[in-house]
Amino acid sequence: MAYKIAIASGKGGTGKTTVSVNLYHTFNNYVSNKVQLVDCDVEEPNAAIFFSGAIKDSEQIINQTIPVIDTDKCNFCKKCSEYCEFNAIAIVAGEQFAEVNVSLCHSCGACLAACDNGAIHEKELPIGSVVNYNTQFGNGLLEGRLRVGSTMQTMLIKELKKQVPNLNEVIIYDAPPGTSCPVVETVIDADFIVLVSEPTPFGLYDLKLMVELLYELKKPFGVVINKAGLGNNEIYKYLSSEQIDLLGEIPFSQDYAACYASGNLLNEMPLEISECFYKITERLKERVLLCEK
Repeated sequence: MAYKIAIASGKGGTGKTTVSVNLYHTFNNYVSNKVQLVDCDVEEPNAAIFFSGAIKDSEQIINQTIPVIDTDKCNFCKKCSEYCEFNAIAIVAGEQFAEVNVSLCHSCGACLAACDNGAIHEKELPIGSVVNYNTQFGNGLLEGRLRVGSTMQTMLIKELKKQVPNLNEVIIYDAPPGTSCPVVETVIDADFIVLVSEPTPFGLYDLKLMVELLYELKKPFGVVINKAGLGNNEIYKYLSSEQIDLLGEIPFSQDYAACYASGNLLNEMPLEISECFYKITERLKERVLLCEK
């Protein structure tokens, strides 16, 4: 079974994707080349921009089954609406109106079970796609792309994770920002979570929210501080008081920021940053329990 590491953060802009991409690269170089990167930030997937030579191997459209109500067969009893836990069905008996709100439907099938008249059938609606990239090292990048307008982030992430082949020793999930349902779906089966934060009041506030979530989920985790040297020391006091493992620090560097902005994250990495990721990988390798190549 592959060891699964999720890279998460309580807010956007902390450097979560850059950490994910660099750990994928460093794991490949020093731990195992049987490593897969999975971009679970399906609303804004951007890990692929850092692999200039990546080749798209395949793209699979992911569909959601949506109920459709046949008003010629419906007696407008509202039973299906009452069964729906997500308030996705609107019935107005006096107007003989029945409609399913696609953005609220979770495809649970309760309405089909509720209907005694056979007035409900299902159709498929695309919610997004799963794209497979050959990154020319490791086992490649899998990316989820949510269809614009769809609210089924969690469903797409679940389908994305099903597509990961059983050829890996390490899987790295790049999680969406925040602490909502898509994040929970990403980290729920991870063996270890790396929380990326920054030493600022906003960074600390959102880190605390993520820590509370992981305590509730009973998931092991550690913290990487990005842009170290900016802000203040409050985050270090918090980690010490909570006895949270500090996996490493990535110093603020204009050269590193320039590499990120140009998309040359892996080709023009400053040496001091590369050494930071090597040390973080060494800390994680103790948990992965894999031998060096």
